[in-house]
Amino acid sequence: MKFAAFAGQKYLNLETSKKSGDGVKTPVWFAAEPSVRLESSEAKLYVYTIGVSGKVKRIRNNPRVKVAPCNMRGEVRGEWVEARAEIVTGAEAEHGMRLLNKKYVPWKQLLDFFAMSRKRERTVFVIRPAGGRS
Repeated sequence: MKFAAFAGQKYLNLETSKKSGDGVKTPVWFAAEPSVRLESSEAKLYVYTIGVSGKVKRIRNNPRVKVAPCNMRGEVRGEWVEARAEIVTGAEAEHGMRLLNKKYVPWKQLLDFFAMSRKRERTVFVIRPAGGRS
């Protein structure tokens, strides 16, 4: 099954963990790597955030996450899946941003415009199924 439930979805609910072990759930946009089937253990979902957000800090501390399809308000619409998140840079980050830009035209471009006017950095991370390739 892996990430099959994310096909055709616009949002995923990302649960990261605080140092205390408490989970923090956040609905986010994502784009799937098109060269790999979502059912595969090699599937990748790209997510980005502006600046060094709490979720970036939590992922650096603990890359184990859970994800589930959801609506824009974070209401879960499927099963939670154990996964691993990794912050990516360089060519892989650029690839992820291109996928996100393509999926969320024109909304992402509008958000990027406002983020650039504030000179806010973007952090891209890739989410893989737990037990998949690292």
